[in-house]
Amino acid sequence: MKRTFILSLSLLMILACNDASSGYAKAEDAEEAGREFIRASLDGDYDKAKFFLYEDTTNTNLTLLDRWKRDYNSLSEEDKVGYKNASITALNILPVNDSIVNYTYTNTFKQKDTTTLKIVQIRGEWLVDFKDLH
Repeated sequence: MKRTFILSLSLLMILACNDASSGYAKAEDAEEAGREFIRASLDGDYDKAKFFLYEDTTNTNLTLLDRWKRDYNSLSEEDKVGYKNASITALNILPVNDSIVNYTYTNTFKQKDTTTLKIVQIRGEWLVDFKDLH
C-alpha cells in the first residue's frame, strides 16, 4: 500500500513538472487565450503561440501556425521590431456559445489589418482554433 502511494505521488509530481515545463499558464478564459496567443505571435514566440493553439487531429492548426512563423521570419528586422512594440487592440470579443468565442483584433503596427480568431473551450481549456480564421 505504501509503495502504491509513493509510486502514485511520484507519477503525479512528474506529470506536474511536465505540464509546468513550458513555463506558460493555461488561459482562464477565451479573452486571455486570444491575447496570449496574439502577443506571442507579434513577438515571434511561436513556442508560446503553439501552447495556446488547439492541436486538432488533422494538424491543420499546426500547418497554419508554421505558415505564420515562416511569414514572420521573412519580415525585415524593422517590421519584427514594429510588431514586438505593437499593442493589441481588441475590436470585438463575441461569444458564439458557451465554448466558442470570436476574437477580432488589430494591432498598433498594422492598424488596417484586422483578424478574427476562433477561441474554443476543449476539455475545460481555452485554445485558438485556426481552421476558421478570418
